[in-house]
Amino acid sequence: MGPLLFIAVGLVALATGALVLRSLGSRYRIGRLLAATPSVSVAEARELAGGPARYVAIRGRIDAADEFEDDNHRPLVLRRARIQLRQGGDWVTVDEHTDAVAFQVREGLDSIGIDHAAIDTGLVVVPRESVGRAGDAMDRVPADTPADAPMRLRVEQVSSVEHAMVLGVPTSAGDESVRMTAGLGRPLILTTLETPEAMRILAADGPRRPLIAALAFALGLVSLTIGVVWTFLGVVTATALAASPVPSAGGGDPRSSGQGPGLVGDPLFAVALVIGIALATTVATIGYVRLTGGRRS
Repeated sequence: MGPLLFIAVGLVALATGALVLRSLGSRYRIGRLLAATPSVSVAEARELAGGPARYVAIRGRIDAADEFEDDNHRPLVLRRARIQLRQGGDWVTVDEHTDAVAFQVREGLDSIGIDHAAIDTGLVVVPRESVGRAGDAMDRVPADTPADAPMRLRVEQVSSVEHAMVLGVPTSAGDESVRMTAGLGRPLILTTLETPEAMRILAADGPRRPLIAALAFALGLVSLTIGVVWTFLGVVTATALAASPVPSAGGGDPRSSGQGPGLVGDPLFAVALVIGIALATTVATIGYVRLTGGRRS
């Protein structure tokens, strides 16, 4: 077993981690945008509407002139109810109903409109869920759905008394107003949560996938590091031996005094060592994130 095996294992592990994250679908992309999009003030966002399109994040209080109430008399600006069926490991929407009114995000004296019609997968709030069977609402599911199929009602809503973070492209409307909307190939995102909490909501339907991806990335990075370092040391050693008039036995050579065959003669130990280092790295990373509270915006 040589360094190429470690490099191959590393590449496979990294590819596996990427595939696991991709399996989260649009949620993975939304999580990346929440973590990486630069923030600007509402006033700056309004100024950006007059220039080249930029995808930015703003924060502020939600405000509307015509709210509507939910069953608990909370003032809402948006409410979305979805009927979803369990298919494989995912919930698939088969019926959707949205109520919304025009609203804006206000920061001090500045405000900017929100294109609520463009909010699709980018709505990240704490959902209300009710789980049952398709037979409980046969009029809202496809006709060929078995009556005992798992079904849930998922309700997401935004209140006018909440603060929100909105990611999008500031654009000028025809009536000289400015609003945030989707653009540059990226979705309009609205969340009433802090970034770490929003990440947990995004991963709620597949809570083990981020951990599996983290383990795969850790194993991949450790394996690649070992493989690259091993290759580098082999090249340096070969160069040094070639320059020596009387080359000595290599470190893994049985002819060398006081040395065993090294990792080359014990591949199982080498693999176990890589896995152990990867697990230790992952545990340390998770512990650090928990102690520090994760990334803060």
